[in-house]
Amino acid sequence: MRHFAPSVMMIALSAALVGCNESGPQDPKVTINKNPYPSTYQALPSSQTLIQNAVVLTGTGERLDDADVLLVDGKISQIGQDLIADGATVIDAKGKWVTPGIIDVHSHLGAYPNPGVESHQDGNEMTSPVTAEVWVEHSVWPQDPGFNTARAGGITTMQILPGSANLIGGRGVTLKNVPAHTMQAMKFPDAPYGLKMACGENPKRVYGSRHVAPQTRMGNMAGYRDAFVLATEYKMAWEKYDRDYAAGKNPEAPKRDLMLDTLKGVLDGEVMIHNHCYKAEEMAMMIDLSKEFGYHAGTFHHGIEAYKIADLLAENKNCAALWPDWWGFKMEAYDMVHENIAIVNAVKNSCAIVHSDSDTTIQRLNQEAAKAMTSGNHIGYDIKEQDAITWITANPAKSLGILDKTGTLESGKQADVVIWNQNPFSVYAHAEQVFIDGAKVFDRYDEKYQAKSDFMLGQR
Repeated sequence: MRHFAPSVMMIALSAALVGCNESGPQDPKVTINKNPYPSTYQALPSSQTLIQNAVVLTGTGERLDDADVLLVDGKISQIGQDLIADGATVIDAKGKWVTPGIIDVHSHLGAYPNPGVESHQDGNEMTSPVTAEVWVEHSVWPQDPGFNTARAGGITTMQILPGSANLIGGRGVTLKNVPAHTMQAMKFPDAPYGLKMACGENPKRVYGSRHVAPQTRMGNMAGYRDAFVLATEYKMAWEKYDRDYAAGKNPEAPKRDLMLDTLKGVLDGEVMIHNHCYKAEEMAMMIDLSKEFGYHAGTFHHGIEAYKIADLLAENKNCAALWPDWWGFKMEAYDMVHENIAIVNAVKNSCAIVHSDSDTTIQRLNQEAAKAMTSGNHIGYDIKEQDAITWITANPAKSLGILDKTGTLESGKQADVVIWNQNPFSVYAHAEQVFIDGAKVFDRYDEKYQAKSDFMLGQR
């Protein structure tokens, strides 16, 4: 039995209802609140801060030596040399490096937190191949100590994703990495939602072991298509309702469906796709799937074989969020090269990203980018620090739909800034000070700015 059958009946019934009861006075118009759990994030208090004499990597491809960065009212005010700001807190960063805050597009912090006990494993709703109705933010535990250790590694923004057991696993959420007691207080204001999808071995293994679809890769593809067929019909039903209501009729609204709300959001361009997908041919198929149903295929995560289709990814404006050296832990992760990120990056209009998918790797994403840069340069690519920094700043921001707000050091953008003790691509590099919206949230040498989870208080 196909698990979609009840929804198909619902769509047919809804379509019939839209066509009746169209005369007489109009009932109140039915609308769907697309943001029922809004951000309550408030930037921490900040003061004018002038960082002087640093090597600055702007995230736009520039390197500025002996440069200053001025933070005012939570924004980047100026970048240049010999800046003056009366009353500003001055930080002499001679010999230090300054970058945008680091952004991780693939984290499970809060949903798979520490301690990693069974009762805290809330990232995979393994009850149906398609669970687009679930939102990972409803699993996020803000007291996960991993948020604090990530902040010490310069992470200012991250996307928390559901796991990859399902074909369509649910919505992700983008968070500001600030200490907070609620998820809403971390939620990045107005960041688009993401939708986690997964190719290949994971969904077919999970559901195939239960002797239900999908059991094969062709079963995976049929499952995606089934889901988006229903979403297309759902979208058409709501559009017809809106047209009829605007024409003065009194139509019956379609029956609400949380799963289809999310998939309709994808078709409307409001929810961004984040696809766990290792193999080149599967990424190409997912691009074709997106063209079949008229949405953008978004970002491919893990992408062990992205180097094989780097031109196709760039042509279709797909970001590729990759590891520098994880491979071989299952068959679909076997055909890897350490130059993967560099090869993807070398294509014009590419969007290469270094991601973590790990509560420990997220603490040193700068070193993960350094490994990828070194591997590329070893075979002849001329990758500079000002290029590689975009893999963990600007490109992740682009992937998450927040590049207009953060990800680079440019006038008017959010003052998400990291001061490093030296070249951030050195194995000896440490984030010394971290700012989010101009407020200091971490200082390596001041315990006042080293937040601890309530859970850890009193623990040894």
